Amino acid sequence: MLHLQLVTLTGIKFEGDVYEVVLPTLDGEIGVLQNHMPLTSVATAGAVMVKKNRTDPDSQREFFAISGGVIEVEHNQLKVIVDEADHADNILEAEAEAAHARAQQLKAEAKDQVSLEHAQQMVDRTSARLEVSKLKRRHQR
Repeated sequence: MLHLQLVTLTGIKFEGDVYEVVLPTLDGEIGVLQNHMPLTSVATAGAVMVKKNRTDPDSQREFFAISGGVIEVEHNQLKVIVDEADHADNILEAEAEAAHARAQQLKAEAKDQVSLEHAQQMVDRTSARLEVSKLKRRHQR
């Protein structure tokens, strides 16, 4: 098995043995399984999908919305270190949509580079939360 540890500034959000983890990186999504080659990479804002057992249906996957961070894989240990990670069960789709719309409005109204960068970070974070809320809904069917 692969041991996953998802760590944020506030502590460990998930820790346990899993079959597969799909993560967002600068080069796109990557899947990590047992015996994955050693890897250090940058995580981007997006959805982390966790499949605990090989035979689990997609409806049993766990989803997390993450901010950017670092991914380390070595000796069947996967450590994902990010500023924030929100479990899909803690995200309400309507609230995520409203927050995303507000972030996009802030970006459109930004008057300087600092404001634009701050707004873009908010857009990225709210996009990840919205994506995870939709993935959760789609996989519960």
